[in-house]
Amino acid sequence: MKNIRNFCIIAHIDHGKSTLADRLLECTNTIKVTEGQMLDDMDLERERGITIKSHAIQMEYEYSPLPAPPGGSDTIRRTNSSPLGEVRKGLYTLNLIDTPGHVDFSYEVSRSIAACEGALLVVDATQGVQAQTISNLYMAIDNNLEIIPVVNKCDMPNAMPEEVTDEIVDLLGCDPSEVILASGKTGQGVDDILRAVVERIPHPVGNEDAPLQALIFDSVFNSYRGIIAYFKIVNGVMRPGEKVRFINTKKEYLAEEVGVLKMDMIPRKELRTGDVGYIVSGIKNAVEVKVGDTITTVQNPSDTAIDGFEEVKPMVFAGVYPIEAEDYENLRTSLEKLQLNDASLSFQHESSAALGFGFRCGFLGLLHMEIVQERLDREFNMNVITTLPNVSYMIYDKHGNAQEVHNPSSMPDPTLIEHVEEPYIHATIITTATYIGPIMTLCLGKRGELVKQEFITGNRVEIQFLMPLGEIVIDFYDKLKSISRGYASFDYHSAGFRPSKLVKLDILLNGESVDALSTLTHVDNAVTLGRRMCERLKDLLPRQQFDIAIQAAIGGKIIARETVKQVRKDVLAKCYGGDVSRKRKLLEKQKAGKKRMKQIGNVQVPQKAFLAVLKLDE
Repeated sequence: MKNIRNFCIIAHIDHGKSTLADRLLECTNTIKVTEGQMLDDMDLERERGITIKSHAIQMEYEYSPLPAPPGGSDTIRRTNSSPLGEVRKGLYTLNLIDTPGHVDFSYEVSRSIAACEGALLVVDATQGVQAQTISNLYMAIDNNLEIIPVVNKCDMPNAMPEEVTDEIVDLLGCDPSEVILASGKTGQGVDDILRAVVERIPHPVGNEDAPLQALIFDSVFNSYRGIIAYFKIVNGVMRPGEKVRFINTKKEYLAEEVGVLKMDMIPRKELRTGDVGYIVSGIKNAVEVKVGDTITTVQNPSDTAIDGFEEVKPMVFAGVYPIEAEDYENLRTSLEKLQLNDASLSFQHESSAALGFGFRCGFLGLLHMEIVQERLDREFNMNVITTLPNVSYMIYDKHGNAQEVHNPSSMPDPTLIEHVEEPYIHATIITTATYIGPIMTLCLGKRGELVKQEFITGNRVEIQFLMPLGEIVIDFYDKLKSISRGYASFDYHSAGFRPSKLVKLDILLNGESVDALSTLTHVDNAVTLGRRMCERLKDLLPRQQFDIAIQAAIGGKIIARETVKQVRKDVLAKCYGGDVSRKRKLLEKQKAGKKRMKQIGNVQVPQKAFLAVLKLDE
């Protein structure tokens, strides 16, 4: 155990975590890096240049201390207060978990942190400390992780290592000599990082003789071997051939194979306390593996489960429906398999009058929703329609009963509602002083309330707002990046519910309400939003043989209307003259046919119309 180090890499998006991880793998001779971002094995990750899924990998590092001063010892005594003894020369096992940096995947980071004793805090030398850096840092400190600060991209011409080091020192209260200057591109400082991991991060603490307790921090689905769970052993020893029990689900399995995670899965005859590894036990049902569960043995079971991590709280909800009704069961299976790889995805059955049977899915943000939709298409060949994203609201009726509503169509009658509460977030924006004005205008326009504004260092300012979550889920992040030219970073966490004047905006096509286009909005924005939705739908809906009336309504009151004019055949083309009554007779016949067609006409709504609200400003 004394020669094991478990650590993760945390940083803001695009600060070079995955490139730095490549250099660590190369320096320890774990793999030969043939192309960039070896741990980002998903096509989507490489295309977008972001990490979506946290990846665990084991490295072997031959540690030798720097030459000791005259009269000194060849061991390094730790300088921190924990009684961890001395670090000696030898071979060390390093378990690295590379984590995502985007705010939408913060749940992946929280799970990685639960399986580690230390963290590399990577900060871009050209950009400095960003909002997500601070958020992930606080998460790591709450879990008592040892933090090793690293300033990455020091080889860049516009790098500011001294200024960024000062920011880190202010943030952590550490000594400037503890900050490591590095470059994932050139390999500068990589050996210093590995040395610091061995010297500063504590080894795992546990009892190998105690009953087995292993914390599941991830799982993947393999079509040949079933569900494979990734875990960290907190106490005890795990061997293949033993019968194991998952404490929370109370299910028992035979451990067919256990091993460690390198680029491939390497089987082992046993895994001991402190090890990070995987278990293959032929589990076929997706719901039987829960991230955060504890594995123990049937022969010598543990009575208590390990405290896992916080239960994930979805922030954005949207309906996901199969395009073909017979694909409903395939979609359910696909979502269950996807949930194994992405524990932050939640879903439940729902039906819609316009779209049939589908699922109400909870996402951590818009990027998360986009990635899930893309993965359903690529990995499971599922073509789906996604409805407008919205957040959850608390509805209080006249009797004081509370009801949580995720879908505008399940909203009770307005006459029965006492008041509505919507979720608020505490938003932190870090930017340069140049863009304070436009960012303030954007946030106040989204019903934000300024909480705090302070300068961090030099020209960089931190602004904190209290904002309704419903206002930021659609286009806030894109607008923020646009008006700040990419110089603003954004992070948020939940701040509970607050009363608000909300109304349900319905879209009617020829008098029929389309529940998939319904949305909840603030009363001040309702008329503008309704008018813009009607205008956009007028451009998107194909013309029919009859007029299509597009109306926006609040309750029984119509607040906006547009009409898609009918496609009209020229029935007079064959008339070369003759009496006017002949022409009138043909026109009356056409008019009667149009009227009859309108009674039985069915308006086809294309998929892009369901996402019309997302891009109303384009």
